[in-house]
Amino acid sequence: MKSLGSRPKGPRQERIQASPRWAGDGFRNVHPVIPGLKDPDTPMPTVKDFFCEDGRRVPTAPLPSTSPLETWRSKPQSGLRVTWLGHSTVLIEIDGVRVLTDPVWGPRASPFALVGPKRFQPVPVTLREMPPVDVVIISHDHYDHLDYPTIRALAKTDVPFVTSLGVGAHLEAWGVQPERITELDWWESHELPRGVRVTAAPSQHFSGRTFGSRNTTLWSSLVLRSDKHAIFFSGDTGLTTEYADIRARLGPFDLVMLEIGAFHPSWGDMHLGPENALKAHALLGGATFLPVHWATFSLAMHAWDQPAEVLLESGSRSGARLLMPRLGQAVEPTLADGRVDAWWRSVECVARSPEPQGIEGKFPTTVTWPLD
Repeated sequence: MKSLGSRPKGPRQERIQASPRWAGDGFRNVHPVIPGLKDPDTPMPTVKDFFCEDGRRVPTAPLPSTSPLETWRSKPQSGLRVTWLGHSTVLIEIDGVRVLTDPVWGPRASPFALVGPKRFQPVPVTLREMPPVDVVIISHDHYDHLDYPTIRALAKTDVPFVTSLGVGAHLEAWGVQPERITELDWWESHELPRGVRVTAAPSQHFSGRTFGSRNTTLWSSLVLRSDKHAIFFSGDTGLTTEYADIRARLGPFDLVMLEIGAFHPSWGDMHLGPENALKAHALLGGATFLPVHWATFSLAMHAWDQPAEVLLESGSRSGARLLMPRLGQAVEPTLADGRVDAWWRSVECVARSPEPQGIEGKFPTTVTWPLD
């Protein structure tokens, strides 16, 4: 199964082993975990819990979205524009450079064609319709961030990739030429065209596409900075005070993009959720906040719209400047007025029948848990 990827070896593995984050048998989170993030009394969800989608785990119809194609034909007035395309996929236009984050156009966040979390929200534009991008950045190798069919399609272009240590092994196995791949350890930077710089920064998560490959590649947040603008992209992460260090070293930011979906008390140290995302937002300096990692896949037990509702309520109380556009709506953060249209409320959500997920009645043992 090529979708499982490939393990690092040779010079790539030697570089991995030289990282301060390498523990001999895998990468590790080096910063002390904040007490109380993970509820020790809440059991991990079972496979049955995860695959039997009850309650309001998915909407009953596609969510409101818009095509950004016409807007993309003109340059952003402020020099900075972002278009959320679903989950953690965002097209960033920063001072003449187009950057695509964690691109996922595939139908499932899974190595399998017939099993695993199925996309309930289509991408507003096809991959073929996308304008040329200058670089693709990938935070880590989980299936909802590193998508085999999408990478296979992008491998046929000449677009370069910037990613975390070790993830290039997957890209190379899927057809991306080695010279197009740049891998970064935390605090390392790579120069993009027109004076834009991408820097890998800490996050608190894990990696792996199988049980046997857990933590063999690094996970990162990523910062984009030009002479005029700066953006923080969280990838996947739990709450960590390292955000204050990121702000001091790489801030201030015009926009922070933080994950809010796919959270659960039993893995609260590995994912933010909306309330901890607001705490991370404050540590990062309180810039305009675009939530990502929601409204595309059902990856946890909560209602599909719960992250947005909690963020909107809690963010309003704390005075956070939220940017919550519709899918495909291209927006300029420095020109936004701070008002939020709760567009997701237009879709009524009721229970749907569980979708058959098994292959010949057997659950694939290679699926990691949690999946992201």
